Amino acid sequence: MIPPSDPRLSLVTLGARRLPELRAFYERLGFPVAFASEEYCSFLLGGVVLALWPIAQLTAESGGPTGAPTGFTLAWNVDTRDQVDPTYARAVAAGATVVSPPEDREWGGRSAYVADPEGNRWEIAWAPGMGFDERGAVTHFGT
Repeated sequence: MIPPSDPRLSLVTLGARRLPELRAFYERLGFPVAFASEEYCSFLLGGVVLALWPIAQLTAESGGPTGAPTGFTLAWNVDTRDQVDPTYARAVAAGATVVSPPEDREWGGRSAYVADPEGNRWEIAWAPGMGFDERGAVTHFGT
């Protein structure tokens, strides 16, 4: 069995109501774009990714049965697809509430969602194109 990943915060996703305007704001601040499309944008900042995604899509994926999105998600990205399930199981064993179990996503990765004891959403994910250094900091993201 593949062991779970070491704990890390690798990606914060903000639910955007007006993605183009929000992206332009962060670009004006000098945030370097790591990857962008019409429906998604990310910036690599000091080893962590800040992502912008339409709030409706974020809610649909991370809301789970309660449908209680917070407008953001935190992500614990793992090194391999095979680490998603055991890392998810580790979080659940520690007391996280299941929001959605691991599944392959349309964007090419695999992820699951859990909530901490106060309801904050964590995505446990493997994303193709994301790499890490020996400390677990994101070194690259995107294609």
